[in-house]
Amino acid sequence: MQNYVRAFVAGFLSTLIFHQAVIGLFYLLGAFSRAPWNLAATDPLGVPAVLSLAFWGGVWGIPIWYLMRHATHAAYWTRAIVFGAIGPTVVAFLVVVPLKGGSVGAGWDPKLWVGGLIVNGVWGLGLALLMRGLRRVGL
Repeated sequence: MQNYVRAFVAGFLSTLIFHQAVIGLFYLLGAFSRAPWNLAATDPLGVPAVLSLAFWGGVWGIPIWYLMRHATHAAYWTRAIVFGAIGPTVVAFLVVVPLKGGSVGAGWDPKLWVGGLIVNGVWGLGLALLMRGLRRVGL
């Protein structure tokens, strides 16, 4: 059970650190119109958007950890990046965006899909790094 708590914490922190840093980089380059670390309140609870996103990053950390938990060496990092890129991106564009009133697949815009895969792949890498780091410090 401790590994899954660690996976939640690592996913939460990876969102705040890695995911948002890549969004910030893309924002500065003009590739994304949305700024990182958005503190605007979200419905229905009024939680800052970045904290809501980090919560869901923590939730995603659990199944991603389950899929990569036995991998070693290059397979550990590869699974973290691939599963991190694909799972959250596909669910975001095929489920979350339509639930929030957008079009299915976010209009199938390749720029959005590639950007999502990169941002979430880096999130997965951050998850893997933080899982190792949290274990080393005894958490």
